[in-house]
Amino acid sequence: MTGTLAPAPELGSLSRNRGFRLLWLGEGVSVLGNATTTVLLPLLAVVAFDAGPGWMGALATAAWLPWLLIGLPAGAWVDRLPARGVMIAADLVSAAAYASIPAAWALDLLTLPQMVGVAFAGGVASVFFKTAYVVLLPQVVPPEHLEAANGRMFGTESAMHIAGPGLGGLLAQWWSAAFGLVLDAASFLVSAVCLWRIRPDRPAPELAPAAPLGARIREGIDFVLRDRYLPWMTVIGGLCNFGLTGLGALAVLFLVDDLALDPSGVGIVMMAGSSGGLLGAVAAAWCSRRLGSGRAFELMTLGSGFPALLVPLAWPGAGATLVVAGLFLVGAFAVAGNVVRGAWRQRYVPAPLMGRVVTSIQFVNFGTMPVAGALAGGLGATIGVRETIAVMALVHVGGCLLILLSPLRGLRDLPSPADTRAC
Repeated sequence: MTGTLAPAPELGSLSRNRGFRLLWLGEGVSVLGNATTTVLLPLLAVVAFDAGPGWMGALATAAWLPWLLIGLPAGAWVDRLPARGVMIAADLVSAAAYASIPAAWALDLLTLPQMVGVAFAGGVASVFFKTAYVVLLPQVVPPEHLEAANGRMFGTESAMHIAGPGLGGLLAQWWSAAFGLVLDAASFLVSAVCLWRIRPDRPAPELAPAAPLGARIREGIDFVLRDRYLPWMTVIGGLCNFGLTGLGALAVLFLVDDLALDPSGVGIVMMAGSSGGLLGAVAAAWCSRRLGSGRAFELMTLGSGFPALLVPLAWPGAGATLVVAGLFLVGAFAVAGNVVRGAWRQRYVPAPLMGRVVTSIQFVNFGTMPVAGALAGGLGATIGVRETIAVMALVHVGGCLLILLSPLRGLRDLPSPADTRAC
């Protein structure tokens, strides 16, 4: 085997898969819109309303709080509903929510509380969209192509996160941050149309039994808790997300106030830092084949840790390159790990339980994020923005190092569904 990144044979099959092409196109356009919003929304708050760390934390908290409030029941609901229809409805809700910001701005009615409300509405829609996506993908892509499909989807997401922040910064500089959000609203409409045109090749999984909601939720939780590996992945993901969300909640404020960057400069730094995710998505399947999925996941988890510590070391001028380097390396390793873990989980978890198991995991993985946003806002106002970013980077490093204490350590390959899941 050579050391080159030769294209996998399954990529050709994906290119001929109409359903996957539509899903890929819709998701790519939607992520581009969302990637511009990650810069535009906090920039609008900072520049137009002089928002401080507290409001930055509130925006981050609102976007992820729905995972704590409705994450678990959403999984049970999605397992009883058509996944494609759920995703279309989520896209339409998101489009309406983000379109309300430029409309209110044009009428001189926009307020910071409305922006927080929009972030919350978008977060609610995202809970249902992300949960249903995990259910829909195996209906569109055969099991042997899931890793390549996840790699392509994550690669596209990373590419859009490269272009999006730069585009967002330019829109804020040339037009306005508020009207730039029109792009995000339109992108959700494109995604909805693409999803509407998909006709899955494989049947939908058997519907979850018509049991009480609480019983269906507990079934997903019990599957995770009885497993040997999923609880460790869940805790590691929750801690890492806590640290990175806290860091990200204050990143734009840090770049504007501490590093003295204008909106276009913020976009360029965020764009360059995000480019690492594209490298990780491209390399993930190759690393998994060459090293084994277990070894690759362990290496990627450890590799995504310490680079986060570069971000709070940055200073105005050339020192901003440390932010780029830190975000680039974290993104490269973290996205690669997500590709490997996501493909494995879609093969490992029984299809009728997929929605509930995924939301049970994401309840922790994403549920830590609103807590991190709120804490980062409070700490930033108390001990300082740079210092808070350093604390959050250390939390992320600690989460990555936990893999060395887990049963995942030293595995050549992640386990198959036939392996025992007894603790």
